[in-house]
Amino acid sequence: MFKKILVPVDPAEPGFAEDALQKAATFARDYGARIHLMAVCPEVQSFVASQLPEGWQQREIDETTVILNKIGAELDVPDGTVDCHVRMGAVYHEVIEEAEKAGCDLVLMTSHKPGLSTYFIGSNAAHIVRHAPCSVMVLRSE
Repeated sequence: MFKKILVPVDPAEPGFAEDALQKAATFARDYGARIHLMAVCPEVQSFVASQLPEGWQQREIDETTVILNKIGAELDVPDGTVDCHVRMGAVYHEVIEEAEKAGCDLVLMTSHKPGLSTYFIGSNAAHIVRHAPCSVMVLRSE
């Protein structure tokens, strides 16, 4: 079964990943898998960033790390099972890179039901499914 599971979490909407977190926790308990929680902070264009207070980017990373650590601590898994990672950039690109870097064998994520715009511009989940270096399990919200 899977040994390293990457679970992307949107820090602005952590509840949306609840199904994926519970499924990952089940794999961790039943099969001894490690969970890699990950959040991606969006890059801000340089002209916008120049108007923000100094140190804003590090504060965003620090606050996101606190959120991920809290989520990881609340999972019903053995101690030392959860690692947290925060990256900056485009979601799908950073998830794919983190899966490669961490040697994950599963990306476990939730996805919204596709709307019309998704068919034209694609979604993060669709990009990850097409380009991930490992298996991807996408759970649909109800």
